[in-house]
Amino acid sequence: MRTATYVGDHTIEIVDAVPAAPAPGTVQIAVAYTGLCGTDLHILHGHMDARVSRPLVFGHEMSGTIAALGERVAGWAVGDGVTVMPLAWDGTCPACRAGNEHICQHLDFIGIDSPGSLQELWNVPAETLVRLPDGVRLDHAALVEPVAVAVHDVRRSELQPGDTAVVIGGGPIGVLIATVARHFGAEVVVIELDAQRRAQIEALGFATLDPRASDQVAWVEQWTHGAGADVVFEVSGAAAAVRGATALAKVRGTIVVVAIHPTPREIDLQRVFWRELRLLGARVYQRADFETAVELVAEGVIPADTLITRVVPLAQTQTAFADLEAGRAMKILVDVAGAGR
Repeated sequence: MRTATYVGDHTIEIVDAVPAAPAPGTVQIAVAYTGLCGTDLHILHGHMDARVSRPLVFGHEMSGTIAALGERVAGWAVGDGVTVMPLAWDGTCPACRAGNEHICQHLDFIGIDSPGSLQELWNVPAETLVRLPDGVRLDHAALVEPVAVAVHDVRRSELQPGDTAVVIGGGPIGVLIATVARHFGAEVVVIELDAQRRAQIEALGFATLDPRASDQVAWVEQWTHGAGADVVFEVSGAAAAVRGATALAKVRGTIVVVAIHPTPREIDLQRVFWRELRLLGARVYQRADFETAVELVAEGVIPADTLITRVVPLAQTQTAFADLEAGRAMKILVDVAGAGR
């Protein structure tokens, strides 16, 4: 089989490998599609070299079908359509004992800390499988993992129907958060610098703001009749966005930090104090978030065809990352099943 492997120095190599049979308690998945994301870009840029082992087959946004079952696996059959919730926890650390297994203090994020889905055949623990309903397109199902991120972010905010939400950053996760927040009953505006992305977002029915062309604080205050937004999602990863987020939230409003910030950022703690703001982190997801994400994809709530800019063969993985970084795509899928063609 063929794999896309990060070898360090901003380089991905396409490597031939011999697939291993699934061990007891694991399943082997014939991977159909793998989505590329911002975390993968961090890996490629070397920002996570202190964490990841190299060479690393990475990737964690995926869909596929079961190819083989290891011993002691029940409830699954060869040919079942699946995606994977790529988290493995130890069950013994203080976070796990408190019921927060998804942010285990020794978390194995599969595809980062252990081999991921940019390979034709992928062995994973059976408990990480999430079943796909019959009829769901596998290219659409590759979006389930980032949709689960968005569901978790919105649930973490405790957003209520009728609330106002500002999403800072109109990339794939920002659009998904906006979509989920609207589905949950919120009014949403997305702040995005890139004109092409703003046009795509507006085509989905959202209001957008260009922070360089308008006073976003004044706009939000007018939109909310002087109150400020109930929830602000910081998805851009930009230092300026973190500094400005506190000015957009209402008294006792909530700011949810979604983006991965590679370095510490300044934040207006005086504003946090003055308005009694809540500042929350939202890292990954829980099982219920994944199950909701599957439902949203299956029901067509997620604009999958709009979000998927294109599908590329495994051999073009490195080029696809260059396009993502340059802003030439919203979401790129790798056709892993076609890797040998």
